[in-house]
Amino acid sequence: MIVVSDMMGTLTTGSPFLGVVDWLRHNRSKLRAAWIMASVTPAYYLARNGIIDWQAWGQRLMVDSLKLIDNPDEKRVEEVGEWVVEHDLWRKRREDVVERLIHHHESGARVHIASSVFEPFIAPFARQIGAQVIGTPVEIADGRVRVVGELVADDKKIEKVLGTLGVNRVDVAYGDTVLDIPLLEHADQPVAVYPDAKLKAVALERGWEIIGDTPKLG
Repeated sequence: MIVVSDMMGTLTTGSPFLGVVDWLRHNRSKLRAAWIMASVTPAYYLARNGIIDWQAWGQRLMVDSLKLIDNPDEKRVEEVGEWVVEHDLWRKRREDVVERLIHHHESGARVHIASSVFEPFIAPFARQIGAQVIGTPVEIADGRVRVVGELVADDKKIEKVLGTLGVNRVDVAYGDTVLDIPLLEHADQPVAVYPDAKLKAVALERGWEIIGDTPKLG
């Protein structure tokens, strides 16, 4: 059995960007971390109120956070990833959903976390579950960490999932937003996790399983 889950919003309410800033605060410069948080606050309120696209803004922040990793090498990137998971993503995990994935793994399923998040930031989380990683790869070039290709998001996520696994469908899939619909449509058992209003409407219409507290419709 193949199980695939989205990560952000589905398995955790944490933030890779906030995790990197926290690493910066504790290991490099409290002042610089405070300045960064102050500089993104205006855009945060715009995104929170729907004036700018929340998803796109969050992805840009995540990519920009790579610039905060100074003098990077493979060990340091791994170190930052461990910090991000330990101090943010795992602490803010959705325990009910994580427990389901652990149960899938213990029952013999192949469990995969598919996300736009950088692979070194997913790997420590995935190890806690017994899952494999399908994320956005990064590389170190010219003294900086940078994304390889494009983020594994939206339609590119389902393309990479099916291509990596060499299948046309999976057995179970978990997702939390309307952007996860392509992934859920390719699952025999789609599960909407704490879904946004648009995904909830689709899940109710199609009879998909819904778990977690959900926003009200209308």
